[in-house]
Amino acid sequence: MTTLIKADRLIDGTGAAPVRGAVLVVDAGKIVSVQQGQAPEGLVPPDAEVLDFPGCTIMPGMIDTHVHLNLPGDGTSLEDAVREPEGVLVATSVMTAQRALAAGVTTVRDVGALRSTAIHVRRTLELGYGLGPRVLACGQPITITGGHTWYMGGEADGEDALRRKVRDMVKLGADFIKVMGSGGGTVNTISYKPSYRREEMAALADEAHRLDRKITVHCLCAESTDYAIAAGVDQIEHAGFIADAKGNQRYDPAVVDRLARSGIPVTSTLAVGGAVLRTMRAKEKRTPDEEALLTRWIKMFDENLLHFRKMREAGVRFVAGTDAGWRFTPFDGLPFEMSLMHEGGMPKAEAITAGTGYAAEVIGIADTVGALKPGLAADVIVVAGDPTDDLGALEDVRLVMQAGVVRSRSGGAASGRAAR
Repeated sequence: MTTLIKADRLIDGTGAAPVRGAVLVVDAGKIVSVQQGQAPEGLVPPDAEVLDFPGCTIMPGMIDTHVHLNLPGDGTSLEDAVREPEGVLVATSVMTAQRALAAGVTTVRDVGALRSTAIHVRRTLELGYGLGPRVLACGQPITITGGHTWYMGGEADGEDALRRKVRDMVKLGADFIKVMGSGGGTVNTISYKPSYRREEMAALADEAHRLDRKITVHCLCAESTDYAIAAGVDQIEHAGFIADAKGNQRYDPAVVDRLARSGIPVTSTLAVGGAVLRTMRAKEKRTPDEEALLTRWIKMFDENLLHFRKMREAGVRFVAGTDAGWRFTPFDGLPFEMSLMHEGGMPKAEAITAGTGYAAEVIGIADTVGALKPGLAADVIVVAGDPTDDLGALEDVRLVMQAGVVRSRSGGAASGRAAR
């Protein structure tokens, strides 16, 4: 059935100016046309369904480029979460996927899960056995022995073994390759040093590209980012500047300059710190440990936001990603991420593109979704108000459509049939 979606404005995800008085025509799961005013005669059959959303904005479905579907995002530690049986982690992933879709996130990229659980969830959703966003999955993140997320099954060391591990991940069905280029939140890992040697990182990137897979690298220290740049990876997660065992950060303008000149985009993940602060500050009473956590994260978040601003001013490009599931980071938090990117100096319209069209381009699916263009899949949302004026509008989702199928609708939108 052909569907017409009408609203006060349409943002197409490419960065172009909004279309006023917009009509989006959808048929057979694809976008047919974007019009201003009325759809041309002959384009719309007389029995077409019309969904009218006055005061609202039509947009592409949002894309979160950094999530962990296995993790509930309720403060459960990574170590505790992965102690659950695989079946529980699959069920958790279906639940978190549903939360993302309900919030208008129609595509997620899972950047690390236990063994093949996220790949299995991807297939479950493809078969229609549950509701959730499109899922791109890396399977297990590749990490050194005892490295960040080692218990997910991705340990490998040495150039030959790393090439073999990349091949193993492709065999399992990985859409892309994820590498832990430094330590992270996993107990006993070192965040302020690269995990792999330069030669090992180069081997990982070379093998991923040889097998037509993009490769993205978790980097919490400047030196690990430098290794990833030299290897020619496709994306960097976090791009932090942790410089010692106490977690102190030291901004490195030389590495930032090389990153900007490389054109490699960075996933922002500002929502991690933002969610910790929001959760801790909402508590009426905090334990001494919680007070210490809050104090540490206030400092870290302020530094991360400052570094985001400085890196962007230096020419580094950012794509929106939340790290949903990690600590208190929610699966409906992409609008929060975009608002923090704006707080860090990114214009609102650019932040929206970072979570739609540019996100699709960076993760390699721009030929399928990410923009409202004829021929692309009709992953469409409608939000109340004008997000280019107030990004908070992204949190009031009135319609979620996935490949032309309405998944949720609210807010009293008028509906009917096209005039005969």
